[in-house]
Amino acid sequence: MCGIVGSYGEWAVDRVSAMAQSIAHRGPDAQGEHSFGEGPTAVHLGHLRLSIIDLTDAANQPMVKDGLSMVYNGEVYNYKELRRQLESEGATFKTNGDSEVVLEAWRFWGPESLNKLRGMFAFAVHDERTNRLVLARDHYGIKPLFYAAERGRLVFGSELKAVTKGLPTVPTIDFTAVVASLLYYWIPEKQCVYKEVQKLQPGTWLEISPGTDARIHTYYDASVELTRPIENAVEAAELRGILEDSVRAHLIADVPVSVFLSGGLDSSLITMLANREIADLDAYTIAFRAEDQALESMPDDLYYARMLANENNIRLNEIEISPDIADTLPQMTRILDEPIGDVAAINAYLICKEARDAGVKVLLSGMGADEIFGGYRKHYANLLAAQYRRVPSAMRNKMVGPVVDKLPVAGRKRGYVSVRWAKRFLSFAELPEEAAFRRSYTHYAPEELQALISPELSGCVDQLVQEHAEIYAEGPADDHVNRMCYADTRMFLPSLNLTYTDRASMAASTEVRVPFVDKEVIEAAFRVPGSAKIIGQSRKDILKKAAAPILPDKITNRPKAPFSAPLRAWIRRDLREMVDDLLGQGELVSQGIVDRAAVRQMIDDDRAGVEDRSKEIWQLLTLETWWNQQGEDMTAAATSLAN
Repeated sequence: MCGIVGSYGEWAVDRVSAMAQSIAHRGPDAQGEHSFGEGPTAVHLGHLRLSIIDLTDAANQPMVKDGLSMVYNGEVYNYKELRRQLESEGATFKTNGDSEVVLEAWRFWGPESLNKLRGMFAFAVHDERTNRLVLARDHYGIKPLFYAAERGRLVFGSELKAVTKGLPTVPTIDFTAVVASLLYYWIPEKQCVYKEVQKLQPGTWLEISPGTDARIHTYYDASVELTRPIENAVEAAELRGILEDSVRAHLIADVPVSVFLSGGLDSSLITMLANREIADLDAYTIAFRAEDQALESMPDDLYYARMLANENNIRLNEIEISPDIADTLPQMTRILDEPIGDVAAINAYLICKEARDAGVKVLLSGMGADEIFGGYRKHYANLLAAQYRRVPSAMRNKMVGPVVDKLPVAGRKRGYVSVRWAKRFLSFAELPEEAAFRRSYTHYAPEELQALISPELSGCVDQLVQEHAEIYAEGPADDHVNRMCYADTRMFLPSLNLTYTDRASMAASTEVRVPFVDKEVIEAAFRVPGSAKIIGQSRKDILKKAAAPILPDKITNRPKAPFSAPLRAWIRRDLREMVDDLLGQGELVSQGIVDRAAVRQMIDDDRAGVEDRSKEIWQLLTLETWWNQQGEDMTAAATSLAN
């Protein structure tokens, strides 16, 4: 796992070192640069290495060999198999890792090599003979790759902060992305918070040559591969075998591998499969202060993590999440680059930092299972909403709605989780299917968001809603559950969960691997009909059946707990002063980006326990903090709607 940067043309001739230094945390073990040519088609590559496979200096990058040069970030788990195939075709190797295999795969097979790679990757390959530069990103967007291209010039990097340092001028804010961050609390892959920068989309590759502009090609089309009619449905035993193979592949490393263990189904299954392969396995889990846990109404994950670890001789490292959140928020905002308001990023960073301090470089995570197997509450809730819409409207509008609307969401010391769920459910239950799904996991209905933001930004909301509808419509036509899973795999998974996992883990100089986000696993998951994923109130039912011979029933069938943090306690106590100062008098309200009165009402309703607005307030704090940092860092020219 590493960081990569580079340029094509004269944009960043003298900036590659600065670009690399801005993401030095991604590769503390070795750094290198390589340049080719001069003038308008000069190529400059930079690499920062976190040594995990083949720890020798020979495997350092940029890797320059027989006319090709490469910088590569990721892990390809089937590299030994590919190496044997390449050797049979005449390739020779000087190293024992996966990097050289990726280079030779491109040399021998070109774009066809991309679908042969099993793993996570983002890389750039330059061919000295043609002076063509190629960028590529993995199938589902596990590893990031940002770029800016204009008139035959290009800069790229593993993180947004690196790309902005390679641009000739400071970038301008894209307000559609800002509005997206308010709607979703993250920014979809189609948007970037700066107008001049783009994210290379999952499953695509880019090429640029002398005299041509950058061109994008698709090598893996999820709208085709994940929506085929199911002919031979995957059963639990077959799925278990596929997962066993994936975990085994993800353990390939020349350094020790540890695991995240929350005590839930997904992380517990990954942990137990890894425990079969690794002696003396280490696991990392989180705990919360008792008073925070009460207000959040959080389940006791630690109990289950301890139970599994104790019964299977796994060393469990417990990390209490009680940071100085007023200092941690701006730190995380810088790490994430874009205004992403998921507090789970803090958990991931603190766990990875603790692991790294103990000498761990690699951890496995259970991330991705909920998206592909229908494990979130929103998946079940939307099925329930489809039934609720058949209830007579008089009963819905005159009985259920008014009663729930009057209930408080929290008392002075304890939150009422069932009331929060009921209010959330009624916010989308009567909407059509796609709109209901979007509303079930976004902060606002379109009209609510348009009332919060400047009228000049209203069109951004319409654009985002349309883009969501288009992606949702690509899903399997005859399967409600798999349509939701498809939308999550295209949007929620890469744009939020994989994004914060990459930034948080790499900020701590660690690599997180995700065995559920594996080509074989995901394609198998979409060969499971939705009716086998959610049965009654049982979510991820097929995964539970696959895990049954491996995990105790009290873990397999326990209620799902989110990988979250005591957000409500932080908003009401630790961050109370920051909320009043930053949101009540900050740049967002001063410049008219959001309405001052609407923000004040949101804060008052949350403190009174009338409504739970903690997530919306946290996202506004995140955006305000990010906005202020642009002025501090001089990385954005646009700080008003006038631009």
